Amino acid sequence: MKVRLADKVALITGGASGIGRATALLFAREGAAVSVADLDETGGQAVVARIVESGGRARFVNCDVTNADDCRRAVRQTAKALGGLNILFNNAGIIRRSTVLEITETEWDRVMAVNVKSILLLSKYAIPLMAEAGGGVIINTASGWGMIGGRRAVSYCASKGAVVNMTRAMALDHGGQNIRVNCICPGDTDTEMLRQEAQQLGTPTEQFLAEAAQRPLKRIGKPDDIAQAALYLAGDAASFVTGTALVVDGGGLAG
Repeated sequence: MKVRLADKVALITGGASGIGRATALLFAREGAAVSVADLDETGGQAVVARIVESGGRARFVNCDVTNADDCRRAVRQTAKALGGLNILFNNAGIIRRSTVLEITETEWDRVMAVNVKSILLLSKYAIPLMAEAGGGVIINTASGWGMIGGRRAVSYCASKGAVVNMTRAMALDHGGQNIRVNCICPGDTDTEMLRQEAQQLGTPTEQFLAEAAQRPLKRIGKPDDIAQAALYLAGDAASFVTGTALVVDGGGLAG
């Protein structure tokens, strides 16, 4: 069976868990060599081990995505070790559930650094390599709350709205270099971060998850649901798709 990412090299941030982990495993099954970037070395190395055990190529890079030196090193080490860089999945993200009155300046800055600045830094170092190689793909993780507002999530909504429009701007700037830039807007997805939201809000986890499932498809997303969307955007099936925000949310934004 033909694999869709044969001979491609992908760098995935937040790759040790959740959506990043599911995407790393899927990309590897589809033929890509994968660089798993995260601060969680134990989790990241476990993802790499699974890929290697299955006959794939992968490496872990310890990376603080808010630090320029770390981001530069992650890109360079990926290209050197795996033979280039074709796909950058800017997936790392955090959430702080709070209003303008509740959030501290430090918390605000951290959310914006992880969710937005990281895309600037990784893309800044990846794009020259992609351009030199004749093109590439950048995928950014935004959110349904990058399209509409949400209660007690002001910093997250602000950051993900920035990701959506940053994606459009990057697509305009780099289309001439044959670099496609798109973002995914997931709905509530079954990850540790979703459970952290319940804790931050002081809501029982099962109640929180049940409420999150109240959407047309009557369930929350699975990491694999989002990984499949990333695979589509990374592959040739999306060769004429750039500057788009792909909503993957079980119908949550439909009305």
